[in-house]
This record gives sequence, C-alpha cells and structure tokens, in this order.
Amino acid sequence: MRLLHSFVPALALLASTGAIAQTNYPDRPIKMIVPLAAASAVDVAARIVTQKMADNMGQQFVILNQPGASGLIGAEAVARAEPDGYTIGGFNDSIMTMVPNMQSKMRWDILKDFEPVSLVATVEWGLIANNQTSYKSAADLIAAAKAAPGRIDYGSGGPGSPQHLAMAMFASAAGISLTHVPYKGATQAATDVAAGQIPVAFQGLGTVAALVRGNSLKLIGVTTSNRLPQFPDVPTVSESGLPGFLFNSWFAILAPAGTPKDIIARLNAEVLKAIGDPDIRARLENLGFTVRGSSAEDLGALTREQLAKYARVMKEMGIGNE
Repeated sequence: MRLLHSFVPALALLASTGAIAQTNYPDRPIKMIVPLAAASAVDVAARIVTQKMADNMGQQFVILNQPGASGLIGAEAVARAEPDGYTIGGFNDSIMTMVPNMQSKMRWDILKDFEPVSLVATVEWGLIANNQTSYKSAADLIAAAKAAPGRIDYGSGGPGSPQHLAMAMFASAAGISLTHVPYKGATQAATDVAAGQIPVAFQGLGTVAALVRGNSLKLIGVTTSNRLPQFPDVPTVSESGLPGFLFNSWFAILAPAGTPKDIIARLNAEVLKAIGDPDIRARLENLGFTVRGSSAEDLGALTREQLAKYARVMKEMGIGNE
C-alpha cells in the first residue's frame, strides 16, 4: 500500500478572513463527536487541535466520544445533527472509507450526508507486541506465525477498522494465518496487548506512543518508508520481512450535509491556523502524526479516491460486506 500523498502545505491553503462571509459564528460552544474511544489516535489529536481552535476562536470545543459498531453510531449522530456548525465530527479514514465497504446496510452515506471540512493529519502506524513475547521485529512475528498457523491472535478496533485491515494486509503479504480478535475500540486492543491478553496488533502511533515510551509494550516495526526520528531504533516493516509494506491512516473533520458554506470555510481556516502553529505541529509529530491540512474540496476528492481503493483491496483480501 502506498502512503497518502502529501497535500499542499496547510498554511498555503489558509483562507483570508476577507474571503469568509461575516457571521456571528460561533456564539456558543461547538461539539465535536469522535466515533472512537477516548485516548485513540484521533481522539488525542482532536483534543490537541480543538483546544487551539478554541483559543483562537474564543469558544469552547466539547469532545464527545461515541465509540461502537466500528464508528457507525457516532457517525450517524453527526449526520443527523442540525447543520449549523455547532456539531461536527472528528473521523478516521476507517469510518469514512473502510467501514462503508464492509457494511451492506448503512444508515448514512459518507458522500451524501456529510460536508468535508479539512484533512488534519495522517497517523503513522506501528506493529506492537506484548513485552513477554520474543518478537523484536516483523520478521520474528512472521517466523512464529509460519511455525504455528492460526495460533497467534491479534487485536483490532473492530471489523473493518484500520487495525483489522492493516494486519489482514500484513498477513496476506507474508503468507501467514493469524486470528482476529476484534475490540470495541483501538484503545482497548492496545491496552490488552500491554496487559498480555493479546500478543500483537497494528496501531496508530498516536494511540500507543506513551505506552511504548513507558515500556508497557514493544514497538517492533513501523509502516513508514523510512525509520521515524521519534523511534530511530525501530525497524520498518519493509526492511524486516516485507519489502514495500506501507500503511497509514488519517484524521479529518466533517460537518453534517447542508452546513452553510461560510461556516465550512471558517472551520477550514481555523483548522489550518491551528495546525500551522509550531507548538501544535510539534506535539502532533511527537505522537506519531504527520500534519497535513487540506481544502474541503481536496478532502472530498480524497474520500472518493480512498473509497474506491478500499473497495478493490477488500475484494482482493476476501473481506466482504456484512
């Protein structure tokens, strides 16, 4: 899998205030629904970015976590909210482009029931293992799985989650069989790896960076093309068993369909302003994110592109609609 292409630098896309229709928006707190567990990668990034947006806009942002059903419940709450700019969503690409390819019956349409606001960041990923395992690299896991087909479990944030898809792609590329243990969120899966309940998982580094630094679990591979400066001693999966294996995910902000264009433009400008702040950028990068930013139009195009791509990938992997 190829990494997402970098977008035009965020600050270059920052709309001038004169281009935004003058309104009193916002005149009360803004709620962001995150259809993922607290302390997940997107939740962590959402709290960092919206705090800066709140400081800049002079209004509070309230984060409401609504995990469950692979993000379907929280996403529906955003889709059905009043399109007035006071309820928005902080989504990962699983909710936007993977789960729709897993579910045959959906109560919302990602392309029809939402307005894109901005891509915020891509989430760099890693292969984690419990400290009691002997694995030091992806190659070690591959060797162990070949010696015991189907006997090694891995955790994920649920069917169709990025954790599920990343490991399914890894297993397919390596020619191994692993057993999927789905959880209700990525955080629970990571916690159980640290606790020794599950030996391995793929996770966004924003979810597990603190656990890795605290030696609660091992980071045995990263899914980037080069080693990460935050974890220079950790080999890439590509260099330790699977040449060319790349994976990342992303965090984007959406609003309900019908949200006025001037409010979308205001939110987009404020997102780009927040992530353009050097301190915010440094905090996100330290957690394993790559700051991106985009126009609303580019996020819409990315969503359509990735929907089509994952439809092909899931068909090839035999991960069909439920």
